[in-house]
Amino acid sequence: MVLNEKIQEYIQKLPASYQEELLDYLEFLLAKAKREDKEWSNLSLSSAMRGMEGEPEIYTIKDLKARYS
Repeated sequence: MVLNEKIQEYIQKLPASYQEELLDYLEFLLAKAKREDKEWSNLSLSSAMRGMEGEPEIYTIKDLKARYS
């Protein structure tokens, strides 16, 4: 049995009030996953840029705007 089918089967066995509670919990988990993903991305960028604070700037914002406009 596929995981989605098994989950669906269990959900259908729950009383409606528990299904509502499960929906709330699933929304919480999705929000948590998005936060963690965003935190991980920020951490990765911070790690990649660590130690570059004193590096000279090669390109300016004007250069980037000209390139990508």
